Formats: sequence, structure tokens, C-alpha cells
Amino acid sequence: MITLHGFAASNYYNLVKHVLIYKELPFEENLLYGGSAELLAISPAGKVPVITTDEGLHISESSVICDFIEETYPAMPLYPDNAGERAVVRQIMKIAELYFELPSRRFIPYVFSGAEIPESVKVEVRQVLNRGVKALSRLCRFSPWIVGEQLTMADIYVYHVNTIVSTFGSSQLEWDILAAVPGMKAWNDAMSQSVISQKVEADRLANKTEFMQKVKAQFEAANTKKNSL
Repeated sequence: MITLHGFAASNYYNLVKHVLIYKELPFEENLLYGGSAELLAISPAGKVPVITTDEGLHISESSVICDFIEETYPAMPLYPDNAGERAVVRQIMKIAELYFELPSRRFIPYVFSGAEIPESVKVEVRQVLNRGVKALSRLCRFSPWIVGEQLTMADIYVYHVNTIVSTFGSSQLEWDILAAVPGMKAWNDAMSQSVISQKVEADRLANKTEFMQKVKAQFEAANTKKNSL
């Protein structure tokens, strides 16, 4: 049985969990937070998520995990048969990560610490997000799924990327970023209504308080250390 290591407040953890549930694969969850010694023993960069396979192989990085799952368990496929169409799916996933999710993450330290976000940072983030909006507007079809009639890995990946975009990007820039991509807002709302999405979201909310307490403790410890220097 696959073991999924990490914590439910992580969107990358949740997208892997979503894939496992979608493919109806048995798995167990092991609660681990970033930076722990136990996590570093199985994740070279100390990041979540990580899976441990039946053979005892530890695999990290969400996109790598998703591809491993797809290749190892091809039933209920999440990639098209055609190589070119598979490349489009991966292209959308990469663009969403680089130009949607990662720039929005720049706001997280400010939000968690309560510090004011410099206007220069907001300008830079908005520029990158604009690039993502334009690229995804060109690539995504939402008819009804991102690349057409078949639900693919891009749907699951982008849906969980959008958690960070909406929570940090949109809120801090006062900009409905998902609505800027034609069709994305309605598609995202539809994705959120699936049984799997609701299960993953319930688990995320259940973990949120504990995760926030750990983050707060980390910031307080960092500030204490800084003030003592």
C-alpha cells in the first residue's frame, strides 16, 4: 500500500491525494510537517508531499509523484493517449505552477507574519500573474474540462494550484485572478463540488488550525532569535 506523507493544509499534498482517490488506489496517510527530521529522511529537500511505495521507494515532488502514479497504475488514465496532447496537459500544469502558484506564494510570509507587503513586491507578482493569465487563457478550453471532454491531470493540478492563487494572490492584490481567465471561475466552482474535492477540502480544514499554530510558533521563534542578536 502507498503511504502519503505530509499534511492536509498543503495544496501539493492535496493534489496527490486527489489523484490517489480518483484512481481508487488504497493508501494511508502519515502526518509530517516540513523541516522535520523524519521528513528529511525520506525527502531530499525536506518538502511535502512524499509517497512511499510498496517496494519502500520514497518519491517527492508532486508532479513526479503524479507521473509515477499514472505510469504505475494506468487504469482510469489522467493523461490523453496522444503524445502531443499529453504535452499540452503538462504544459498547462507547468505554466500554472510557475506563473500562477509560485508568484502568489511570495505573499505567504507577509500574511503569516502580519507584515505589510511592499508595493514593489505587489507590482512584481502582478506582472508574473498577468503572464500566467494570458498563457492559460490561450491554452485552456474548459469544455467542460481544461483540455476538452476528458478530465486530465491538468484539472486536478490547476484546481489545487488555485487554492494558493485565490487565498494569497487574489486577496492581497484585490483582484479576482481566476475570473481573469475566461471559463476558469465556473470550471473551478464545478471542480469544488466533486465528492473527491469536498473530501480533500474537509480534511484540509480539519488540519488548518494545527498547521497555523505551527506556523505561528515558527515565526515567533524566528523573531525571538532575530531580536536577541
